[in-house]
Amino acid sequence: MMSNHSGATEFCLLGFPGSPGLHLALFVIFFSFYSVTFMGNTVIILIVCVDKRLQSPMYFFLAHLSTLEILITSIIVPVMLWGLLLPGVHTLSLTACIAQLFLYLAVGTTEFALLGAMAVDRYVAVCNPLRYNIIMSSRTCVWVVVLSWLFGFLSEIWPVYATFQLTFCKSNVLDHFYCDRGQLLKLSCDDTLFTELVLFVMAVVIILGSLAPTIVSYTYIIATIFKIPTASGRRKAFSTCASHFTFVVIGYGSCLFLYVKPKQTQAAEYNKIVSLLISVVTPFLNPFIFTLRNDKVKEALRDSLKRCCQLFKD
Repeated sequence: MMSNHSGATEFCLLGFPGSPGLHLALFVIFFSFYSVTFMGNTVIILIVCVDKRLQSPMYFFLAHLSTLEILITSIIVPVMLWGLLLPGVHTLSLTACIAQLFLYLAVGTTEFALLGAMAVDRYVAVCNPLRYNIIMSSRTCVWVVVLSWLFGFLSEIWPVYATFQLTFCKSNVLDHFYCDRGQLLKLSCDDTLFTELVLFVMAVVIILGSLAPTIVSYTYIIATIFKIPTASGRRKAFSTCASHFTFVVIGYGSCLFLYVKPKQTQAAEYNKIVSLLISVVTPFLNPFIFTLRNDKVKEALRDSLKRCCQLFKD
């Protein structure tokens, strides 16, 4: 523990309560989730890169989304697994804590920006299909991705800087499995009201700002689908958006509960549950959401497996 009125040079993560047996069970579960997440998203990236049928803006964005999912889970889960595997309190240096929080928030913000761009892509595909290739050109897609990454990383510099400008004099123990911002604010002996207000406003702007094009796009998409005269045409149009829409509901829903609230210092148990949804469950579901509901991806996977089997036979 730190003495009063001192600055933190390291933070201790309490992780999950419970017996060593429970920790081992959680380790096995989360390691399995992480392995499937890593392999599943890597497979999506590879087949998008090599299969000519997937050379379109939708799958170009999907490959970058899968990359972000690998990153966001890799920033959090290995530290969490290390804490579960080893007994006692897990310690992170101040530098490691800053890096983890910044990368986690930056990658998450990049993902929001990309999801908004994917919604616009689906709008153009359904509502303006004849001009799709012109509007969503390769040049446009590259710029959208570059700007999404830049926006994600640049927008989180000040929030993380402001968080670590506070004096942590109450303790250096974080009741979490990673360097959570809400728990860091709890440790500060400074008045955090203004910082929390600014962070709340930024969360609203980033999350709801990227959600706005999604809402507008799907409003037009749904209106267009209802105008299609045949049931098969409506199903085909909806199937092009179903995977993205499912991912948006899960991703935005959990993040709205975690970040868009005036009081950042929420109960640790609440933060842990929502953080698990964001960093473990959602990345785990991504490969299934975008493969089981997408015929082109399933065909590409089947053909890739056939080629791999043929290589082994030869």
